[in-house]
Amino acid sequence: MLKYIGKRILMMIPVLLGVIIFVFTIMYLTPGNPARIMLGPNASEEAVQQLLEEKGFDRPYLVQLTDYIKNIVLRGDFGESFQTGEPVLKEILERFPTTLKLATLSVTVSLVFGLTFGIISATKQYSILDKVTTSFALLGVSMPSFWAGLMATILFSSILGWLPASGSYGWKYWILPPLVLGLHSAASIMRMTRSSMLEVIRQDYIRTARAKGQTESKVIIIHALRNALIPVVTVVGMQFGILLGGSILIESVFALPGLGRLIIGSIGKRDRMVVQGGVLFLALAFSLVNLLVDILYAFIDPRIKSQYQASRKRPKEVPNHVENKLETQENS
Repeated sequence: MLKYIGKRILMMIPVLLGVIIFVFTIMYLTPGNPARIMLGPNASEEAVQQLLEEKGFDRPYLVQLTDYIKNIVLRGDFGESFQTGEPVLKEILERFPTTLKLATLSVTVSLVFGLTFGIISATKQYSILDKVTTSFALLGVSMPSFWAGLMATILFSSILGWLPASGSYGWKYWILPPLVLGLHSAASIMRMTRSSMLEVIRQDYIRTARAKGQTESKVIIIHALRNALIPVVTVVGMQFGILLGGSILIESVFALPGLGRLIIGSIGKRDRMVVQGGVLFLALAFSLVNLLVDILYAFIDPRIKSQYQASRKRPKEVPNHVENKLETQENS
């Protein structure tokens, strides 16, 4: 198992390296003078040129990219913000807890609605409940999250006045954003749960469990749901990573001080160091979530864990020439 985890961690390196190169190239080609942004529009050309030389922004593309990667790998230095002069990593770590909180609450909403509606839809196939939940899934997948956020703000804040429209000053401010962001992912989880459950409940061991007299709830929850969770866990892991990145728009709609809003503001200000660091941090978080999902497989499905143990305990094959030599010695 540890060997498998080590391989997965090594596989993350080229992914993160590709993200660094891709984002760095885009921001490098984006119009705008970094020194002019840092010094302001009233700075003289001599001051701008001097700052370009000090920061190394006048060097060739490959030299800047190599130095950027070396600083991240060797020193954990993501650079400094053009606007505030603060270390980029410090600003990211200050904003990321808000983004992580939003994504965690959203995936919780997704699991509650997605698993519940998926199980109901599978056990009541072709019924009215099945049609209602399927319509909910299609509606959730079709609605863009930012549009749903705007509509929810108009309805619950402006018209009904039940919830605040923006900010993060109390628990009421954390109701609409997770609901809007989570319902979109709940539709995907619900569809996967339904199809996986429909496949499992037709298996022979489900009929055997019912024939033994076990209650329907026990059959569905213990026997069917656990065996149907493998594809669902995959979707949940992917959705959690998507929610980390998708929170960028929701944070802007609801004015939440998260990493997504920081990246959006930095794009408008041409603060490329913050944009590069923020996107790389989100890519790292997404990769770690996928690694965690792969590890969870072994705990959900005992067959996967037994495969790891079997491969570790399998004896090594004896080469033919060694086997022949041993037989010769025994015969003599």
